[in-house]
Amino acid sequence: MPIQIETFPVYPLGCNCSIVFSNESKEAIVIDPGGSEKEIIDKLSKKGLSVKLILHTHAHFDHCLGTKFIAELNPQAKICLHRDDLKLYEMIPIQCSYFGIPLPNYTLKEITHFLEDEEEFILEGEKLKVLFTPGHTPGSCSFYFEYSSGSILFSGDTLFAGGIGRTDLWGGDYYTIMKSIKQRLLTLEDSTLVIPGHGETTQIYKEKKYNPFL
Repeated sequence: MPIQIETFPVYPLGCNCSIVFSNESKEAIVIDPGGSEKEIIDKLSKKGLSVKLILHTHAHFDHCLGTKFIAELNPQAKICLHRDDLKLYEMIPIQCSYFGIPLPNYTLKEITHFLEDEEEFILEGEKLKVLFTPGHTPGSCSFYFEYSSGSILFSGDTLFAGGIGRTDLWGGDYYTIMKSIKQRLLTLEDSTLVIPGHGETTQIYKEKKYNPFL
C-alpha cells in the first residue's frame, strides 16, 4: 500500500502525533508534533522519509512543541497553521508556564503557510483536505484524508471518542465547536475513521449514535 499512517502519543500530554507517508516517494506529512521529537525524528529517519508538510490542528503547546526540531532537520517542509491561531502559537511559552511545563532556551519556528478552509494537499496522488472547525481554539482545523483504502479524519481536539474539545481555554467557545462538529464533521461518511488529538480512535457513525455531547 503506497500510503501509510502511523499514529502515536507524544509528550507532554499524550497528543496523538500522526505521520502520513508514501512508501514510494518517501514523502511525509507530520500532523501535530506535540513533543517527543526524538521519537518522531527516529521514526522518520528509519523509514527514510522527507517531511513535506508539518500540519497543526491548532496551536496549543502540546500539539506544537516538536515542530522546531522537525523543521530544522527538514528545511523544505512547510509549517502550517490557521491564521486565527497565530496569536495562540506566539503564546506557547506562556501556555507552557501556565501548565508548569519547562521550556528552556526554546525558540518558535515561524509559520510559513496559513491554512485555508477547503484547501487541499496532495500526497502520492491522494488528497488531504483542510476543514476549518473553530471552537476549541479560534483557528482549529481538522484534516480529512480520502484515499484508496477509505477515509480518515484527523479531528485534533475538536471531536474525541465519546467527547468534544474543551472550550474553557484561550479563545474557546462552546457554541462554535458544536456548530463545527455538527456541520463539518458529522456530515462526513459514517464509516470515516476518526483519529482525535488525544485518546482512542473512533468512527463518525459511533459518535453520532453514542457521543453524549451530541
